[in-house]
Amino acid sequence: MKPFLKLDTVVKRYGSIDVIHGVSLEAAKGEFVVFVGPSGCGKSTLLRMIAGLEEVSDGDISIDGRVVTGVAPADREVSMVFQSYALYPHMSVFENIAFGLRMAKMGNAGVTERVNEAARILQIEPLLKRKPRELSGGQRQRVAIGRAIVRHPKLFLFDEPLSNLDAELRTQMRVEIAKLHRALGVTMVYVTHDQVEAMTLADRIVVLRAGLVEQIGSPTELYDHPANLFVAGFIGSPRMNLIPATVTAVGPGSVTLASRAFTGGSLVAPAPAAAKLEVGAPVTVGLRPDNLTLGAAQPILELTAELAENLGGSTQIHASAPDAPVIAMIANGRPPVQPGERLSVGLGGGRIYLFDKDGLAV
Repeated sequence: MKPFLKLDTVVKRYGSIDVIHGVSLEAAKGEFVVFVGPSGCGKSTLLRMIAGLEEVSDGDISIDGRVVTGVAPADREVSMVFQSYALYPHMSVFENIAFGLRMAKMGNAGVTERVNEAARILQIEPLLKRKPRELSGGQRQRVAIGRAIVRHPKLFLFDEPLSNLDAELRTQMRVEIAKLHRALGVTMVYVTHDQVEAMTLADRIVVLRAGLVEQIGSPTELYDHPANLFVAGFIGSPRMNLIPATVTAVGPGSVTLASRAFTGGSLVAPAPAAAKLEVGAPVTVGLRPDNLTLGAAQPILELTAELAENLGGSTQIHASAPDAPVIAMIANGRPPVQPGERLSVGLGGGRIYLFDKDGLAV
Protein backbone atom coordinates (compact mmCIF):
# COMPACT_ATOMS: atom_id res chain seq x y z
CA MET A 1 0.00 0.00 0.00
CA LYS A 2 1.34 3.42 -0.97
CA PRO A 3 2.05 5.83 1.89
CA PHE A 4 -0.32 8.81 2.08
CA LEU A 5 2.41 11.20 3.25
CA LYS A 6 6.04 10.59 2.29
CA LEU A 7 9.18 12.54 3.08
CA ASP A 8 12.13 11.37 0.99
CA THR A 9 15.54 12.50 2.30
CA VAL A 10 14.26 16.00 3.06
CA VAL A 11 16.89 18.66 3.81
CA LYS A 12 16.45 22.24 5.03
CA ARG A 13 19.44 24.53 4.62
CA TYR A 14 19.91 28.13 5.67
CA GLY A 15 22.96 29.38 3.78
CA SER A 16 25.64 26.77 4.40
CA ILE A 17 24.01 25.41 7.57
CA ASP A 18 21.78 22.31 7.44
CA VAL A 19 19.04 22.32 10.09
CA ILE A 20 17.13 19.27 8.76
CA HIS A 21 19.50 16.47 7.78
CA GLY A 22 17.90 14.18 5.21
CA VAL A 23 14.73 13.14 7.05
CA SER A 24 12.75 10.26 5.53
CA LEU A 25 9.43 9.00 6.87
CA GLU A 26 6.02 7.75 5.75
CA ALA A 27 2.50 8.04 7.14
CA ALA A 28 -0.53 5.96 6.17
CA LYS A 29 -3.91 7.40 5.29
CA GLY A 30 -5.82 8.23 8.48
CA GLU A 31 -2.73 7.89 10.70
CA PHE A 32 -1.98 10.28 13.58
CA VAL A 33 1.76 11.03 13.56
CA VAL A 34 3.41 13.17 16.22
CA PHE A 35 6.76 14.94 15.87
CA VAL A 36 8.33 15.30 19.29
CA GLY A 37 11.65 16.57 20.56
CA PRO A 38 13.31 19.39 22.49
CA SER A 39 13.19 23.02 21.41
CA GLY A 40 15.31 23.62 18.32
CA CYS A 41 15.22 20.03 17.09
CA GLY A 42 13.54 21.00 13.78
CA LYS A 43 10.05 19.61 14.32
CA SER A 44 8.18 22.85 13.46
CA THR A 45 10.49 23.50 10.50
CA LEU A 46 9.70 20.01 9.18
CA LEU A 47 5.96 20.63 9.60
CA ARG A 48 6.18 23.97 7.78
CA MET A 49 8.02 22.25 4.93
CA ILE A 50 5.12 19.80 4.60
CA ALA A 51 2.71 22.76 4.56
CA GLY A 52 4.78 24.59 1.95
CA LEU A 53 5.57 27.50 4.28
CA GLU A 54 9.29 26.63 4.21
CA GLU A 55 11.18 25.82 1.03
CA VAL A 56 12.68 22.33 0.74
CA SER A 57 16.42 22.60 0.09
CA ASP A 58 16.75 18.99 -1.05
CA GLY A 59 14.59 15.86 -1.24
CA ASP A 60 10.88 15.48 -1.96
CA ILE A 61 7.55 15.57 -0.14
CA SER A 62 4.54 13.65 -1.48
CA ILE A 63 0.90 13.83 -0.36
CA ASP A 64 -1.57 11.21 -1.58
CA GLY A 65 0.83 10.02 -4.29
CA ARG A 66 1.49 13.53 -5.62
CA VAL A 67 4.87 15.24 -5.29
CA VAL A 68 4.18 18.66 -3.74
CA THR A 69 7.76 19.84 -3.15
CA GLY A 70 7.36 22.92 -5.36
CA VAL A 71 3.58 23.32 -5.00
CA ALA A 72 2.15 26.46 -3.38
CA PRO A 73 0.67 25.98 0.13
CA ALA A 74 -2.86 26.79 -1.04
CA ASP A 75 -2.71 24.01 -3.64
CA ARG A 76 -1.54 21.21 -1.32
CA GLU A 77 -5.00 20.44 0.18
CA VAL A 78 -3.49 20.88 3.62
CA SER A 79 -4.85 22.75 6.66
CA MET A 80 -2.62 23.97 9.46
CA VAL A 81 -3.47 24.94 13.04
CA PHE A 82 -0.89 27.18 14.69
CA GLN A 83 0.16 27.77 18.28
CA SER A 84 -1.33 31.28 18.08
CA TYR A 85 -5.04 31.26 17.27
CA ALA A 86 -4.67 34.10 14.71
CA LEU A 87 -8.38 34.95 14.78
CA TYR A 88 -9.72 38.17 13.29
CA PRO A 89 -10.91 40.19 16.32
CA HIS A 90 -13.55 42.19 14.39
CA MET A 91 -15.21 39.08 12.91
CA SER A 92 -17.70 36.72 14.54
CA VAL A 93 -16.79 33.09 15.14
CA PHE A 94 -18.90 32.19 12.09
CA GLU A 95 -17.00 34.59 9.84
CA ASN A 96 -13.63 33.54 11.23
CA ILE A 97 -14.36 29.92 10.37
CA ALA A 98 -15.85 30.89 6.98
CA PHE A 99 -13.03 33.23 5.96
CA GLY A 100 -11.03 30.72 3.90
CA LEU A 101 -14.16 29.50 2.13
CA ARG A 102 -15.18 33.04 1.20
CA MET A 103 -11.68 33.70 -0.14
CA ALA A 104 -12.15 30.59 -2.29
CA LYS A 105 -15.40 32.15 -3.65
CA MET A 106 -17.68 29.44 -2.24
CA GLY A 107 -21.39 30.29 -2.30
CA ASN A 108 -23.27 31.30 0.85
CA ALA A 109 -25.21 28.04 1.10
CA GLY A 110 -22.04 25.95 0.93
CA VAL A 111 -20.27 28.19 3.46
CA THR A 112 -23.15 27.95 5.92
CA GLU A 113 -23.35 24.17 5.58
CA ARG A 114 -19.63 23.65 6.17
CA VAL A 115 -19.38 26.11 9.08
CA ASN A 116 -22.37 24.54 10.80
CA GLU A 117 -20.90 21.07 10.25
CA ALA A 118 -17.57 22.12 11.82
CA ALA A 119 -19.35 23.87 14.71
CA ARG A 120 -21.35 20.71 15.41
CA ILE A 121 -18.24 18.51 15.40
CA LEU A 122 -16.41 20.90 17.75
CA GLN A 123 -19.49 21.65 19.90
CA ILE A 124 -19.25 25.42 19.42
CA GLU A 125 -22.65 26.02 17.80
CA PRO A 126 -23.78 28.45 20.57
CA LEU A 127 -20.63 30.56 19.98
CA LEU A 128 -21.02 31.33 16.26
CA LYS A 129 -22.25 34.92 16.81
CA ARG A 130 -19.61 35.84 19.38
CA LYS A 131 -16.37 37.74 18.79
CA PRO A 132 -13.01 36.17 19.74
CA ARG A 133 -12.64 38.49 22.77
CA GLU A 134 -15.74 36.85 24.26
CA LEU A 135 -14.19 33.36 24.14
CA SER A 136 -11.95 31.38 26.48
CA GLY A 137 -8.58 30.04 25.30
CA GLY A 138 -10.01 26.59 24.68
CA GLN A 139 -12.93 28.02 22.71
CA ARG A 140 -10.58 30.10 20.57
CA GLN A 141 -8.54 27.00 19.82
CA ARG A 142 -11.70 25.18 18.73
CA VAL A 143 -12.49 28.05 16.36
CA ALA A 144 -8.97 27.84 14.89
CA ILE A 145 -9.45 24.09 14.38
CA GLY A 146 -12.88 24.74 12.86
CA ARG A 147 -11.31 27.06 10.32
CA ALA A 148 -9.09 24.15 9.27
CA ILE A 149 -11.91 21.59 9.21
CA VAL A 150 -14.19 23.50 6.81
CA ARG A 151 -11.64 23.27 4.03
CA HIS A 152 -12.02 19.46 4.00
CA PRO A 153 -8.23 19.00 3.68
CA LYS A 154 -6.46 15.75 2.90
CA LEU A 155 -3.94 16.43 5.65
CA PHE A 156 -4.15 18.26 9.00
CA LEU A 157 -1.03 19.85 10.46
CA PHE A 158 -0.89 21.00 14.10
CA ASP A 159 2.00 23.15 15.36
CA GLU A 160 1.97 22.99 19.18
CA PRO A 161 -1.72 23.99 19.27
CA LEU A 162 -2.15 23.57 23.03
CA SER A 163 0.90 25.50 24.26
CA ASN A 164 -1.13 28.58 25.23
CA LEU A 165 -3.63 26.66 27.38
CA ASP A 166 -3.50 25.86 31.08
CA ALA A 167 -2.96 22.28 32.26
CA GLU A 168 -6.65 21.40 32.64
CA LEU A 169 -7.59 22.83 29.24
CA ARG A 170 -4.65 21.07 27.61
CA THR A 171 -5.93 17.73 28.88
CA GLN A 172 -9.46 18.53 27.72
CA MET A 173 -8.34 19.68 24.26
CA ARG A 174 -6.11 16.62 23.91
CA VAL A 175 -9.21 14.47 24.29
CA GLU A 176 -11.10 16.67 21.80
CA ILE A 177 -8.34 16.37 19.17
CA ALA A 178 -8.25 12.58 19.60
CA LYS A 179 -12.05 12.44 19.15
CA LEU A 180 -11.78 14.73 16.13
CA HIS A 181 -9.25 12.41 14.52
CA ARG A 182 -11.54 9.42 15.03
CA ALA A 183 -14.54 11.33 13.66
CA LEU A 184 -12.80 12.66 10.53
CA GLY A 185 -10.43 9.78 9.77
CA VAL A 186 -8.00 12.22 8.16
CA THR A 187 -4.21 11.95 8.32
CA MET A 188 -2.86 14.27 11.00
CA VAL A 189 0.69 15.40 11.78
CA TYR A 190 1.10 17.03 15.18
CA VAL A 191 4.12 18.85 16.62
CA THR A 192 4.75 19.08 20.35
CA HIS A 193 7.61 19.23 22.83
CA ASP A 194 5.35 17.56 25.41
CA GLN A 195 6.00 13.82 25.37
CA VAL A 196 2.77 13.16 27.33
CA GLU A 197 0.80 14.69 24.43
CA ALA A 198 2.81 12.55 22.04
CA MET A 199 2.21 9.34 24.01
CA THR A 200 -1.54 9.89 24.38
CA LEU A 201 -2.37 11.13 20.86
CA ALA A 202 -0.07 9.34 18.44
CA ASP A 203 -0.44 6.20 16.38
CA ARG A 204 3.27 6.67 15.72
CA ILE A 205 5.83 9.06 17.18
CA VAL A 206 8.81 10.55 15.34
CA VAL A 207 11.49 11.53 17.88
CA LEU A 208 13.73 14.30 16.54
CA ARG A 209 17.00 15.76 17.79
CA ALA A 210 19.09 18.42 16.03
CA GLY A 211 17.35 17.86 12.68
CA LEU A 212 17.75 14.08 12.73
CA VAL A 213 15.27 11.28 13.37
CA GLU A 214 16.32 9.33 16.46
CA GLN A 215 13.50 6.75 16.33
CA ILE A 216 10.06 6.18 14.80
CA GLY A 217 7.50 3.86 16.38
CA SER A 218 4.28 3.50 18.31
CA PRO A 219 4.16 5.00 21.81
CA THR A 220 4.46 1.50 23.29
CA GLU A 221 7.45 0.62 21.09
CA LEU A 222 9.31 3.79 22.04
CA TYR A 223 8.55 3.37 25.74
CA ASP A 224 9.39 -0.34 25.91
CA HIS A 225 12.22 -0.45 23.36
CA PRO A 226 14.05 2.90 23.11
CA ALA A 227 16.74 2.72 20.45
CA ASN A 228 19.22 4.90 22.31
CA LEU A 229 19.90 6.97 25.42
CA PHE A 230 18.23 10.08 24.00
CA VAL A 231 14.90 8.36 23.35
CA ALA A 232 15.12 6.51 26.68
CA GLY A 233 15.57 9.78 28.53
CA PHE A 234 12.96 11.68 26.53
CA ILE A 235 10.03 9.27 26.42
CA GLY A 236 8.43 8.65 29.80
CA SER A 237 7.41 10.89 32.69
CA PRO A 238 9.32 11.00 34.97
CA ARG A 239 12.20 10.24 32.64
CA MET A 240 14.12 6.96 32.81
CA ASN A 241 16.86 6.81 35.44
CA LEU A 242 20.25 6.42 33.74
CA ILE A 243 23.13 5.08 35.85
CA PRO A 244 26.74 4.77 34.56
CA ALA A 245 28.30 1.36 35.20
CA THR A 246 31.13 -0.92 34.07
CA VAL A 247 30.92 -4.52 32.82
CA THR A 248 32.78 -6.87 35.17
CA ALA A 249 31.62 -10.24 33.85
CA VAL A 250 29.79 -11.60 30.81
CA GLY A 251 27.79 -14.84 31.01
CA PRO A 252 25.28 -16.64 28.78
CA GLY A 253 22.33 -14.24 28.61
CA SER A 254 23.52 -11.92 31.40
CA VAL A 255 26.16 -9.40 32.40
CA THR A 256 27.49 -8.33 35.78
CA LEU A 257 27.78 -4.58 36.22
CA ALA A 258 29.70 -2.53 38.77
CA SER A 259 28.63 0.80 40.26
CA ARG A 260 28.61 2.16 43.80
CA ALA A 261 24.92 2.95 43.24
CA PHE A 262 24.06 -0.78 43.23
CA THR A 263 23.48 -2.81 46.39
CA GLY A 264 26.80 -4.44 47.22
CA GLY A 265 28.41 -2.53 44.35
CA SER A 266 27.22 -4.86 41.57
CA LEU A 267 24.13 -5.84 39.58
CA VAL A 268 23.43 -8.86 37.38
CA ALA A 269 21.30 -7.84 34.40
CA PRO A 270 19.81 -9.87 31.53
CA ALA A 271 21.53 -9.26 28.19
CA PRO A 272 20.84 -10.66 24.72
CA ALA A 273 23.19 -13.44 23.69
CA ALA A 274 24.18 -11.37 20.64
CA ALA A 275 25.14 -8.36 22.77
CA LYS A 276 28.75 -7.39 22.13
CA LEU A 277 29.71 -6.41 25.66
CA GLU A 278 33.21 -6.96 26.97
CA VAL A 279 34.64 -6.90 30.47
CA GLY A 280 35.71 -3.36 31.30
CA ALA A 281 33.34 -1.74 28.83
CA PRO A 282 31.34 1.28 30.06
CA VAL A 283 27.56 0.93 29.90
CA THR A 284 24.53 2.89 31.05
CA VAL A 285 21.81 1.13 33.04
CA GLY A 286 18.25 2.36 32.55
CA LEU A 287 15.51 1.92 35.17
CA ARG A 288 11.97 3.25 34.81
CA PRO A 289 10.79 5.19 37.91
CA ASP A 290 7.47 3.32 38.00
CA ASN A 291 9.29 -0.05 38.00
CA LEU A 292 11.19 0.67 41.22
CA THR A 293 9.75 -0.45 44.58
CA LEU A 294 10.47 0.55 48.17
CA GLY A 295 11.40 -1.98 50.85
CA ALA A 296 12.23 -4.76 48.40
CA ALA A 297 13.35 -8.15 49.73
CA GLN A 298 16.08 -8.17 47.08
CA PRO A 299 17.15 -4.54 46.70
CA ILE A 300 19.26 -3.49 43.73
CA LEU A 301 19.83 0.14 44.80
CA GLU A 302 20.80 1.72 48.11
CA LEU A 303 19.65 5.34 48.00
CA THR A 304 19.40 8.39 50.22
CA ALA A 305 16.05 10.21 50.06
CA GLU A 306 16.20 13.88 49.08
CA LEU A 307 12.59 14.86 48.40
CA ALA A 308 9.14 13.20 48.45
CA GLU A 309 6.39 14.84 46.37
CA ASN A 310 2.82 13.96 47.33
CA LEU A 311 0.82 13.43 44.11
CA GLY A 312 -2.37 12.34 45.88
CA GLY A 313 -2.67 8.66 45.05
CA SER A 314 1.08 8.22 44.66
CA THR A 315 4.37 9.77 45.76
CA GLN A 316 7.30 10.75 43.56
CA ILE A 317 10.56 10.23 45.44
CA HIS A 318 13.87 11.80 44.46
CA ALA A 319 16.96 10.13 45.94
CA SER A 320 20.72 10.19 45.54
CA ALA A 321 23.27 7.43 45.07
CA PRO A 322 27.06 7.42 44.71
CA ASP A 323 28.34 7.93 41.14
CA ALA A 324 24.81 8.42 39.77
CA PRO A 325 22.45 11.26 38.90
CA VAL A 326 19.38 11.85 41.10
CA ILE A 327 17.16 8.76 40.99
CA ALA A 328 13.38 9.20 40.65
CA MET A 329 10.80 6.59 41.59
CA ILE A 330 7.00 6.41 41.92
CA ALA A 331 5.59 4.77 45.06
CA ASN A 332 1.93 3.92 45.58
CA GLY A 333 0.14 5.80 48.35
CA ARG A 334 2.00 8.11 50.71
CA PRO A 335 4.99 6.37 52.29
CA PRO A 336 6.45 8.49 55.14
CA VAL A 337 9.80 9.10 53.46
CA GLN A 338 11.98 11.76 55.08
CA PRO A 339 14.99 13.62 53.60
CA GLY A 340 18.22 11.81 54.49
CA GLU A 341 16.45 8.45 55.01
CA ARG A 342 18.19 5.36 53.62
CA LEU A 343 16.08 3.52 51.05
CA SER A 344 16.44 -0.08 49.86
CA VAL A 345 14.95 -0.10 46.37
CA GLY A 346 14.15 -3.12 44.24
CA LEU A 347 12.89 -3.77 40.74
CA GLY A 348 9.17 -4.39 40.22
CA GLY A 349 7.69 -5.96 37.10
CA GLY A 350 9.74 -3.93 34.63
CA ARG A 351 13.02 -4.57 32.91
CA ILE A 352 16.60 -3.38 33.15
CA TYR A 353 17.70 -1.43 30.07
CA LEU A 354 21.32 -1.45 28.89
CA PHE A 355 23.03 1.04 26.56
CA ASP A 356 26.55 0.67 25.22
CA LYS A 357 29.38 3.24 25.17
CA ASP A 358 27.87 4.82 22.03
CA GLY A 359 24.48 5.22 23.71
CA LEU A 360 22.78 2.52 21.64
CA ALA A 361 20.40 0.00 23.20
CA VAL A 362 21.94 -3.41 23.86
